[in-house]
Amino acid sequence: MKALRLPSEALAERIREAVRRVPAGFVATYGDIARAVHPRCSPRQVGWALRRAPDGLGLPWHRILAAGGRIALPGEAGLEQRMRLETEGVRFAGRRVRIEEHRYQEL
Repeated sequence: MKALRLPSEALAERIREAVRRVPAGFVATYGDIARAVHPRCSPRQVGWALRRAPDGLGLPWHRILAAGGRIALPGEAGLEQRMRLETEGVRFAGRRVRIEEHRYQEL
């Protein structure tokens, strides 16, 4: 397995900016954000940047999902993510977001 190359602060800020662009009622995957930010950015770097983001930034972290619309967060965090998305009108099919209906295309 390849070691994760941690994003620079400049790349982390570009990731956070892309996340901020996803409006309520829409979602993006970690891969969508990575592709929008830089050709060499990986989905894991997106996850790392979101986990390490300072508190108080108001990032809509809950709108970012794993591939196929899956909530990747375990336990209570995953339940909170689903609740926030449902509050915004995002629909689920079982445990996955109906990504074809809610994927934000304008990153």
